[in-house]
Amino acid sequence: MTDPVTVHVPLGARAYDVRIGAGLLAGAGAQIAPLLARPRVAIVTDATVAGLHLAPLQEALRAAGIASEALVLPAGEGTKSWPHLIACVEWLLDQQVERRDVVLALGGGVIGDLVGFAAAILRRGVRFVQLPTTLLAQVDSSVGGKTGINSPRGKNLVGAFHQPSLVLADIDVLDTLSPRDFLSGYGEVAKYGLLADAAFFAWLEENGPRLREDPALRQQAVAHAVAMKAGIVTRDETEQGERALLNLGHTFGHALESATGYSDRLLHGEGVAVGCALAFDLSARMGLCAQEEPSRVLAHLAAMGLPARLSDIPGDLPDDAALIGLMGQDKKVVDGQLRFVLARGIGAAFVSDAVQADMLHSVLRDARLA
Repeated sequence: MTDPVTVHVPLGARAYDVRIGAGLLAGAGAQIAPLLARPRVAIVTDATVAGLHLAPLQEALRAAGIASEALVLPAGEGTKSWPHLIACVEWLLDQQVERRDVVLALGGGVIGDLVGFAAAILRRGVRFVQLPTTLLAQVDSSVGGKTGINSPRGKNLVGAFHQPSLVLADIDVLDTLSPRDFLSGYGEVAKYGLLADAAFFAWLEENGPRLREDPALRQQAVAHAVAMKAGIVTRDETEQGERALLNLGHTFGHALESATGYSDRLLHGEGVAVGCALAFDLSARMGLCAQEEPSRVLAHLAAMGLPARLSDIPGDLPDDAALIGLMGQDKKVVDGQLRFVLARGIGAAFVSDAVQADMLHSVLRDARLA
């Protein structure tokens, strides 16, 4: 097995390391201990992850002389909500978590976002460590300090920037994911190649189907995606410019997630995959890139078994006007104007507010018929 890879996120006083490798959860106590002012931590996780990984984590902490208590929340996107945020904060207060203490977020993107937000607002900011247990969380949500919850009006509309103190991405825990959950995470992996690294996308076309079975390839893919995100976050921590490129596919994807009720009908990474395909289709129709580019995106997503068209989403969807209305809650909207991440080709994304309504309607219409 290859040695762990460390990606440093150089943000001055908020700098931290992301460590990617096998068996990191079993050694978590030794890696977290240097961060602690006193030998105790609070862990927040969900019921599914707790059944798989909580006991090994607590044993690793005990081996390093660290006491721990755990809050187990329900699994699912519905947990990223006001009621569970309140429950999390009140539990941390009950545990008498102090500013010098560390909270551990053990889980996927829902837990990481929720716990990070709770840590951001608890006593006006306590430290936290991300222990991402899904591919999606390892390559995306655990890195960069975006935290938050969903609102009935849209996804991730309430939150704060709060960087973790450490991220431990154990690629072994990905073996416990269902094939669908693993593929959902892969939607975010492919996004990195599509937005700024054509060579990485070509590498994924060759190696993507083997990531689940080959730990070395899996580690390489996660480390490359994390390094890409770390570079972008370092240059634009609070999304004033370049960081918006990380939302490739998300304007469409978030609207589709909202339209499907944040349910198992459409997982986040699946929504991103469909959104990336739509963004490239839109780009080609606007004459920004060759038609071969969206065809290549569609072919790769289909080869991986990911949805890429609206017709791939089970059940009925709202009409085009309603979907566009949901896009209006996107965080990239400025002065009421929709902004999309478009592409001049694979690996060449940019942000634009020049999308005409009739072009957008035609993309959505044809995507339902494909």
